[in-house]
Amino acid sequence: MAQKIAVIGMGQFGMAIAKSLTKKGAEVMVIDRNEHIIEEMGDRVALAVAMDATDKKTLRSQGILDFDAVVVAIGEDFEQLLLCTTVLMDLGVKRIMARARGRNQRIILEKIGIEEILSPEDEVGINVAERLMNPSIVSYLDLPDEFCIMEVAAPPDVIGRSLVDIDLRRRYNLNLITMKRGEKVEKDGETTYEQHIYGIPKGESLIRENDSLILFGKRTHVERFIEINQ
Repeated sequence: MAQKIAVIGMGQFGMAIAKSLTKKGAEVMVIDRNEHIIEEMGDRVALAVAMDATDKKTLRSQGILDFDAVVVAIGEDFEQLLLCTTVLMDLGVKRIMARARGRNQRIILEKIGIEEILSPEDEVGINVAERLMNPSIVSYLDLPDEFCIMEVAAPPDVIGRSLVDIDLRRRYNLNLITMKRGEKVEKDGETTYEQHIYGIPKGESLIRENDSLILFGKRTHVERFIEINQ
């Protein structure tokens, strides 16, 4: 069954996400106040709605709770983005991604409990689409001939195992470029995780919880590796 994803805010960033998701087979609903933009997007996505995305009743009437994820990509008006995000949280939306323009906006979104924050300065629509379709994917670089470099959160079934035991090259036809290791850091009385490059992993290196693997290979092989080890 196709994933159902709503994208709120049809600036360039929101449009790029919506189009990429549609190409990847998601059922996409886009929302924006601008009726002209919604008319343009009408034949590119499953559903395009001109409405106020801060109106709780209207959002509920559009079935927003039936969606697997909602991306709040409003760019120019942070107050509207914040209000929209809060309304979605109050409604109990399963998964919310919100856009932040700069460090201060990111801090505010983190304080209200948003865990997945998008920064257009270092994200592109196709990368966001990959993360939405597969939450294990942290970042993604598309290469010619169906190859890619993909950073993935270590799947549960490989945690505690050595690279020799996992045998990425023989079993999955993948090469491990490096790893990022999550380390506990105390900041302002709170425990957070910061990731640092592990270096050149050796065969006996063990995968830990909060590690990320940076893999090279075909996208289908990476997806198979994630699926088998979930």
